[in-house]
Amino acid sequence: MEKPRIPQDKLINHSKFKAFTQWVHKHHLALALVVGAAVVAIIFIIAMYSVQSDSGSPFFAGSKKPKEKFYSALTGLEVADANAVKAPVAGVIVENSPNARPQSGLSKAGIVYEAVAEGGITRFFALYQGNKPAKIGPVRSLRLYYLQWSTPYKASIFHVGGSANALSTVRNGKYHDIDEFSNGNSYWRANDRRAPHNAYTSGEKIDQTNTAKGHTESVFTGFKRADGKPAETPNATQIAINFSGPLFNTNYTYNKESNTYARTLAGQPHNDAEAGQIAPNSIVALEVNVEHRPGSREGYEDVITVGTGKAYIFQNGVVAQATWKRDNENAELKLVDAAGKDIALNRGQTWIAAFTPGRGSIAWQ
Repeated sequence: MEKPRIPQDKLINHSKFKAFTQWVHKHHLALALVVGAAVVAIIFIIAMYSVQSDSGSPFFAGSKKPKEKFYSALTGLEVADANAVKAPVAGVIVENSPNARPQSGLSKAGIVYEAVAEGGITRFFALYQGNKPAKIGPVRSLRLYYLQWSTPYKASIFHVGGSANALSTVRNGKYHDIDEFSNGNSYWRANDRRAPHNAYTSGEKIDQTNTAKGHTESVFTGFKRADGKPAETPNATQIAINFSGPLFNTNYTYNKESNTYARTLAGQPHNDAEAGQIAPNSIVALEVNVEHRPGSREGYEDVITVGTGKAYIFQNGVVAQATWKRDNENAELKLVDAAGKDIALNRGQTWIAAFTPGRGSIAWQ
């Protein structure tokens, strides 16, 4: 029987296939390497474009995007989220006559401004955001310069009355005015002290008041902040800031372990009634001028908060001599070095003391 003939075109294809298989068998190792390299390249390309970093740079698959962090503009401390950054600020005028001591809530404030109110008696303007203490006070009357310092913070102002020029300004519709005389539910009168040294508010009452009045956020820049670290060679571990006389002069002692400054007042530890000795993370002393208060009795003065002057910044156990600047009553207070650059303050509580040279002074060692 005659063997079937294979068509010529099929015979050629069969020969080519046979030659190809022989070539593959001969070069199988090289071919495997090429295919393997191609597979690795494809996996790498897919990984590069499947995960991105914060800056847009690709990473290998499986790497995690860093969690975004948020920081308070008031203290520089980390907060939970973007809403916490914009939480409404409250400013409380706190008394400092001997009958008002020990005060409540000062150790928990983010920033405290301290200046003479009248007759050499100093007073505090304590700013809070986020978590607040359960008791703040005694609350006393407002002065124009505390109000001017408050403007950039978009704060609600908790006070009991005030000087004529302060009251006319805080009631002009541009401020969140929480005077006890028209917001009695935002305060209470303590039974263990005599009036006028017994008006108090609280974090809960502040939050309730802000919510009721629609004060839902405070957007501002705040001081430049940085992580503090004790200096290897401290040069300012004992600080004396004098305002007027022995009852109101202050001292600070640096604690390297906590990187804070224990505060004394009138020669005694300055204690918060609920939280012990007050110890801010940074201290800023401002040299300020004063002017006679229009329409007031002789001797009543207001601090000038706009302009420029000398500043002394104490943190990490060292002192930096700087300049304070404020362009107008709506501008934030700036602390700059000789080159005009903002000086970073340590995260945490900042205590700002405003004194007038000649009647007050500053010294350190």
